Amino acid sequence: MQFLFRDHLLDTDRRELSREQVPVSVEPQVFDLVVHLMENRDRVVSKDELIDKIWHGRSVSESTLTSRINAARKAVGDNGANQAVIRTIARKGFRFVGNVETKLGAAAEPSRSVTAPQVTLALPDRPAIAVLPFTNMSGDREQDYFSDGISEDIITALSKLRWFFVVARNSSFVYKGRAVHIHEIARELGVCYVVEGSVRRSGDRVRISAQLNDVSTGSHLWAERYDRDLADIFAVQDEITEAIVAAIEPQLYAAENFRAQQKPPGSLDAWGLLMRALSHYWRITREDNAVAQALLEKAIAIDPAYGKALGLLATSHIFGAHMGWADMVATVPVAERAALAAVEADREDAWAHCGLGYTYLFRRRFDDALAEFELALELNPNFAMAHAFLGVTLCYAGRWQDGDAAARRALWLSPRDPLAAIYCGVAGYAQFIGHNYEEAMQMARESMRQRGDFVGAHRVLTAAAGMLGDRALAASALEGLRRAQPGVSLAWIMRELPMLRDEDRGHYLEGFRRAGMK
Repeated sequence: MQFLFRDHLLDTDRRELSREQVPVSVEPQVFDLVVHLMENRDRVVSKDELIDKIWHGRSVSESTLTSRINAARKAVGDNGANQAVIRTIARKGFRFVGNVETKLGAAAEPSRSVTAPQVTLALPDRPAIAVLPFTNMSGDREQDYFSDGISEDIITALSKLRWFFVVARNSSFVYKGRAVHIHEIARELGVCYVVEGSVRRSGDRVRISAQLNDVSTGSHLWAERYDRDLADIFAVQDEITEAIVAAIEPQLYAAENFRAQQKPPGSLDAWGLLMRALSHYWRITREDNAVAQALLEKAIAIDPAYGKALGLLATSHIFGAHMGWADMVATVPVAERAALAAVEADREDAWAHCGLGYTYLFRRRFDDALAEFELALELNPNFAMAHAFLGVTLCYAGRWQDGDAAARRALWLSPRDPLAAIYCGVAGYAQFIGHNYEEAMQMARESMRQRGDFVGAHRVLTAAAGMLGDRALAASALEGLRRAQPGVSLAWIMRELPMLRDEDRGHYLEGFRRAGMK
């Protein structure tokens, strides 16, 4: 169903809201709230009804509901003063009072020949991406289903990330088989990023090429080629899609951070501040972590129910204490408040659950931490950072083989990730627990090659060198660790690092003792 009101179009089939044909970025809960108010515009909808329909009866604070109502008003061009579309009825609830016309959505209309869009769309405020149908290079039209399936799977996977707008399949597939320049496609669809690629099958082998284009600069942000056997065609589709989506996401974050940096500081909204914060958080330094927290606090001041910002703030606080940059006792309650607020604000946000899982780890609530990370990965299976932090938790819980697998999964999903140094460090720590000291040192060195001052890698290298009995290397590694974490000591490691098993704690401490730490 499509609803037309003022200069807006809301399509419930495609879950899209646009204003003057320009896509409007709307959080899923806000979209559902607008739809429910619009479908029941003949009456007042109570707060209890909204909580039942939108939050499924979960406990929701007054501030969260108010925040969602304000976001809904903003999305439809309304505000709390005029209330021309969504009106507050004192002590009763809310009512959608705008004039609405309805018509069947595109999915319900009779089939007809498809032509390219004729309207040129302006770029939305939020990042928008179109995935074009991948070109079948096999010379066999019967193989189109495979290349189309890859494209559709990527669209579905990208849509789950939710922080940017993904053009629906039916819109991007009108360009199938047509020679159209990506700049024209971008103008017609109103996007700033385009994913395109090709599929070539030969016998039992398949080659898939993909690239991400930034249309505004004309540059390729990312490109990769994948060669696979076709033992199981659907497994190959899933594998390729995971790899492409996980590789694309960090590139989009980086590109959007660059755009945010071009804006005057006074014009940054909560989302722009989050993009800036991410770029600092990824640098894994004490100074950048502090800058990230300051930017996130500003974002939350603008939108107190911004789940992703709250989740990243919790993660940033715990990470700082984990690296020895902040006092753990004082930090954990602050992080826990932010993480719980993140989950309350948006239970469907993977970053919120990741922040809560990381906080629970340092509460020594191992089962709860594992559950939160697993939920984050259910919401976004391609979330490399969540895989790595799940790996940390598994290692501290004594399951080093599983922890190593999770860290390497993160590296496989996103080998060029800004946080890849952390993923290598986690794998190195897992190998140390498993008494594989040479492998632990190799992963620690790879981590330090990417981020020379990453504290976690310095710790692993020092402890592993100590256990190997290489005095010169151990002394050098300990010196590097003390530069990266000046206050490190055996007492700090014993007190702050949440190791479930006494034997793992004793093993780690022994490595540092042999390296010369007091």
